[in-house]
Amino acid sequence: MLQHRRERFHPFNTARIVNQALQQSDLLVGHNQDLSVRFDQLPLKPGTGLLFPGDDAKELTAIPESEFPKQLIVPDGTWHHVKTLMRDIPRLQTLPRFCLAPTNPSRYRIRREPHAHGLSTLEAVVSALTSIEPETRNLEQLLKTFDRMIDSQIKQGTTNWRKNQRRRSGIPNVPRALTGHLENIVIGYGEQEPGNLFNSNTSPPMQQHSSQPQLMYWTAIRPSSGERFHCAIDSPAFQNDAFMQRLRLPPEEVCERSSRNDFAKKWSAFLRPNDRLVVLHPSTAKLLHQLQPDAQPPLILKAINVPIGSETDKASSKCFPNHKGKASNSRAEERLNIAIERVASLNLAFQETQ
Repeated sequence: MLQHRRERFHPFNTARIVNQALQQSDLLVGHNQDLSVRFDQLPLKPGTGLLFPGDDAKELTAIPESEFPKQLIVPDGTWHHVKTLMRDIPRLQTLPRFCLAPTNPSRYRIRREPHAHGLSTLEAVVSALTSIEPETRNLEQLLKTFDRMIDSQIKQGTTNWRKNQRRRSGIPNVPRALTGHLENIVIGYGEQEPGNLFNSNTSPPMQQHSSQPQLMYWTAIRPSSGERFHCAIDSPAFQNDAFMQRLRLPPEEVCERSSRNDFAKKWSAFLRPNDRLVVLHPSTAKLLHQLQPDAQPPLILKAINVPIGSETDKASSKCFPNHKGKASNSRAEERLNIAIERVASLNLAFQETQ
């Protein structure tokens, strides 16, 4: 599945559900140009097809088994977003197309489709697999889980897709998660290894344990309650004295280090089901994605282009009265505090427009 970057923040991200449910699936998310580069590098199997309608598309329920695609590429996003993926990823246009012929409207009652028989990505994948691999188990169970999610959201009144209510007022570029109560917001920051792992006590570079720098330290805070998380992750970079001086990490927080798997377990245990992670930069999100590729992508503050006036200075004291700055001058703590202030400022700026 190739997912348009704006779809990754949608709370009903059905491609993510599919990727978590199916063993033989991959989900690529990013800007169109980035996806084009990554997709060009993928080794596609002979017989790979594209699930996308067109005049030359073969209907999966009307072709013999010998013509079924051996691998299926599924673009994910709104109809407009998917068309931009088709435009910006030339390799997609070279693939044979396959389509569906749904007999019933989409079950996706919280999101309007552009035409009567438009399907969500989850429904489209299930429909395609029902034709191509009818022996695949629990496809109907996946749809039932999808239905329960939709029913739950409608009962909670958390969507206005069917009600066709007016769009919210205020600053449109502020994500919804940052516009109301912030008790479920978790703000994180990560330090990565230097480009060349180097031990200052020896002259040659140390052998890298990965093809690219990895996350070596992660810290986070739930500012509404003041709960904190920090974890140092096994890395030769901790032996680099010059680099550690730049990070200024407290010795007590890095003396014990966890494996990558143990970090993932500790971090998952810290997070609550309704938490939303916020980070300053895309690079931080990428570091975390390397360790937890199936996790919900965080909100990236740098991508929120909203001017903040001087009247919102020290906004964190208003939004997060339980947050107290930590007595540390580490780079991680400094940048975490910048993110906390930014989240609070965005929240106050939005509230002032209501």
